[in-house]
Amino acid sequence: MTSAPAGAAQPLRVGVVRQLGIDTGYTLLGFPLATIGFVLVVTGLAAGLGTLVIGIGLPVLTGTVFVARVFADIERLRFPAVLRLPRSRPTFHGAPRGAGVGKRLLTPLTQAQSWLDVVHAILHFPIAVLAFSVVFSWWATAITGTVSIAWDWSIPRGPDNRSLAQLVGLGDSAWARIGFQTAIGLFCLLTLPVVVRLCALASAQFSRFLLTGVAEMRQTITVLTEQKAAAASAEAAALRRLERDIHDGPQQRLVRLSMDLSRARQQVGSDPGTLRASLDEALQQTQDTLDELRALSRGIAPPILTDRGLPSALAALAVRCTVPVELAVDPELGTPAGRLAATVETTVYFAVAEALTNVAKHSGAAHCWVTVADGPSRIGVEITDDGDGGAHLAKGHGLAGLDDRVRAAGGGLSVRSPLGGPTTVAVVVPC
Repeated sequence: MTSAPAGAAQPLRVGVVRQLGIDTGYTLLGFPLATIGFVLVVTGLAAGLGTLVIGIGLPVLTGTVFVARVFADIERLRFPAVLRLPRSRPTFHGAPRGAGVGKRLLTPLTQAQSWLDVVHAILHFPIAVLAFSVVFSWWATAITGTVSIAWDWSIPRGPDNRSLAQLVGLGDSAWARIGFQTAIGLFCLLTLPVVVRLCALASAQFSRFLLTGVAEMRQTITVLTEQKAAAASAEAAALRRLERDIHDGPQQRLVRLSMDLSRARQQVGSDPGTLRASLDEALQQTQDTLDELRALSRGIAPPILTDRGLPSALAALAVRCTVPVELAVDPELGTPAGRLAATVETTVYFAVAEALTNVAKHSGAAHCWVTVADGPSRIGVEITDDGDGGAHLAKGHGLAGLDDRVRAAGGGLSVRSPLGGPTTVAVVVPC
């Protein structure tokens, strides 16, 4: 629903003086903008609802929604500087091509964010007025108080010709009056950044919640739902693959072992030579079964990844691959201080393992290159081969299961594989 750059949650650092100027400009300019928007939107809603029965109200309401959207877009441009966040804007869908006038007028009215913009224009008005009043008064008091001599000379006296200082019991001394006024001015000046910041934050946070926050929450819920579905799909695919591997491998060998042992029991005492051959074959079947079970256990939870870290685990994958692999990975990822979270390491490991399996089985490649780059908030993996190309993420292919696994971890996967190659599988996982 909303489009924002990656890393939108990372706040920007701004100096105190510059932030004071930003917050002051935001609150002072917010008052006239909120006033104009409030008047236009309330007037438009009243006129549109009042004339709805005679057919004029629909275009009036649609126009009012667009007016509210204009003022909302202005606010979306303004409040990110206060909140120190990048700008973002919800996506508004237009009417389909060839739609009639009625459909075009109704489309903006059926979008939830349009009405949130209208609600913002109405409810933000009192907040903007209050923030403007406090900020303007604080600035005025800070400035006039710090130049108290000129202020004391210029302020009017009361009906009995007594100054403010006299009224609070400070006497008739000019120095007392100036000191009292200066104390008030200095207090307002020292607290000015805090007061202005609080007013600007209150107004900006309210605007963000209505103008982008609801859309961002909906997008987050959508992403989490997709991640949950991807995790369930990846788990189901892994279980099916494990069941198939056990059925086709160890289970068949155990059946063969049972048959060999049964035949050997029948040959006891009658044919020692054949008995020895049967026992040797049974021992070989036992060893092969153990090897396959070890391979399956590595596919479930590779011990080398847990014990020695990602670089060693990826090196073991590269050695086992039937296609020559050049591996480039930061050795710091294998140290206690540089190791990633267990879920991230597991995702990267299985991504590389699945990609190398596809390279060995389907690519026809002669060489493969694996690069792992660790960033401040994410880790990127690229697997490139010089094979025939044509790889894609369609369901039923190996990369589809890999895509589910990566999305379940909150990451993304992309494939560039033109016919004739080369093929590049890029994986990005947040960490």
